[in-house]
Amino acid sequence: MSVIHTFASTNGSGLHAFTDDADGGKLPARHGPWKHTGRVPAGRDLPYGLDRSTVETAIATHGFQMWRRQEPKA
Repeated sequence: MSVIHTFASTNGSGLHAFTDDADGGKLPARHGPWKHTGRVPAGRDLPYGLDRSTVETAIATHGFQMWRRQEPKA
């Protein structure tokens, strides 16, 4: 996969997503609206240490991979 695009939901849910679609058209509308937050070129690591091959498999299968960053427990 050449480029993975990153998105964040703007509905306050804290959801983020990866997709190969720069417009975010493959992302589930019920969790949006979505804001494009960046792009990760081929061969580059994804943010927060997420496994690129797992995300690429999810994108190939479902069109996207959603995730939520967990806050560290105090």
